[in-house]
Amino acid sequence: MRTIRISLAQINSTVGAIEKNARKITDGIRRAKDQGADLVAFPELAVCGYPPEDLLLMSHFIESNLRCLDDIVQHTKGITAIVGFVDKADDIYNAAAVLHDGRLAGVYHKMFLPNYGVFDEHRYFQAGNTIPVLDMGFTRIGINICEDIWYPGKPLTTQALEGDSELIVNISASPYHAEKGLSRNRMLATRASDNTTIVAFVNMVGGQDELIFDGESMVVDQGGRLLSKAAQM
Repeated sequence: MRTIRISLAQINSTVGAIEKNARKITDGIRRAKDQGADLVAFPELAVCGYPPEDLLLMSHFIESNLRCLDDIVQHTKGITAIVGFVDKADDIYNAAAVLHDGRLAGVYHKMFLPNYGVFDEHRYFQAGNTIPVLDMGFTRIGINICEDIWYPGKPLTTQALEGDSELIVNISASPYHAEKGLSRNRMLATRASDNTTIVAFVNMVGGQDELIFDGESMVVDQGGRLLSKAAQM
């Protein structure tokens, strides 16, 4: 893998403000291009905000998020962008779109849906069952979403060890609580070193009702060493 420049855009998406969120994403893509990035990643459900909860029961909400994703694609000439959105296929999925050079290059559906504490994703989403690895030319990328990386095993091991992914990108909306940052740091270092892969983690920042998202996006190398880390909140 050649040297690549990664931009982690830990934006503050607002639940339901889809067009406003889309503008933040396109602005983040523009800034990443200006900085010479090869790849820019945005948080989980960045297009619609997290957690959307019962808004997902409204078809126009999902369709609006899909229309805005179509517009975002047009801004990705000359760059790869990974964007969290709600996908509507045979069911509703918590998804990540891989946008590359003005086209939709692939979609990943979240496999592990949390259903404890503040999370109620089983109520709204179907779990994904495919584990793609995408060859973007500059590297092979495996994408997963938030909870997916907290468990040892698939999807990360499948992407890194079987799919020969050189870079894992995890997009998250991981809420803050006491000691969360420390446990997250240790977990990401373990996943990277156990699977001999670079891990780029991008987290949401800001507040949604009682939830606070603390950012701290980071890149960890194949040995579990921290390469770069963004600010908290």
